[in-house]
Amino acid sequence: SGLSISSLIQPILRFAAPLIVIIALLALFVWPWANRESTIISQRFQQRSDVSMVAAGQFRESAKAERVFFIEELDVDKSEVKNIFAAETKNGRLSVAVAATGFMENAEGGGKSIVLNNGRRYEGLPTQPDFRILEFAEYSTQIHSKSALDPAPRDREKTVMELLNDPDPIAMNPNYAELLWRIGLPLMALGLVLIAIPLAYVNPRLGNYTAMFYAVLIYLIYSNLLNLTQNFVSQGKVNVFVAAWPIHVLAFGIAFVLIRNRINPSLKWWRRQLPSFLANRLNIYSPTYLNAT
Repeated sequence: SGLSISSLIQPILRFAAPLIVIIALLALFVWPWANRESTIISQRFQQRSDVSMVAAGQFRESAKAERVFFIEELDVDKSEVKNIFAAETKNGRLSVAVAATGFMENAEGGGKSIVLNNGRRYEGLPTQPDFRILEFAEYSTQIHSKSALDPAPRDREKTVMELLNDPDPIAMNPNYAELLWRIGLPLMALGLVLIAIPLAYVNPRLGNYTAMFYAVLIYLIYSNLLNLTQNFVSQGKVNVFVAAWPIHVLAFGIAFVLIRNRINPSLKWWRRQLPSFLANRLNIYSPTYLNAT
């Protein structure tokens, strides 16, 4: 004896409902926000100024790959430096400056400059006739900072309203595909919960992991079909309104048939429509079969 499957449906759904709501909130709101913040942080890191990359004892290349710095020593606040090497390529001409001491200062326009004291600057290559060696008391090279503009959001970073109201016709299908995927996650969670209820009844002779195997297999098929549908909608191969319902309706239908079969094992008409091998495999979940064994 034991609890019937019908008596388990309500408490299981009551337990799963908050989790499904959390999945919906994560998919619809937290997921795009997290992706957006990650992209902004990554973009700003790539747009960081050259001075933020200076580290003692290491060669550092500027963001535009046009300048190389080496500083042997610098203090904590990075205002005074010692033994500086700075190589710069400008208009195809190489310029190398070296100095024993220097410091960093704020330049006009919010940028920063490295000021080298009592050093030498080498312009050109030694094999070229215009090669020059210059001594200086003070030499300043400005460090240009890129403007940290936030990049345009991609479809996986847009809010629900941005996905629906984007006027760009090129982005319409990717936006609808992203929206379809986000809405599909909580629906998939609900479908998997319903399917898991009848799968919980297993034949002990089949082992403890048989139901787990089928559950994982169903999840993989379900999620892959959802991703495949998203790709088709994004490429414009399938209309979003056509692609929105078949997978989930199929999952709910499978759950209904399995649950109905648990409640009423005499309902075997649908098994006769299946290949014998598949029908026999599904038959192992019947209470009649379990009682007989």
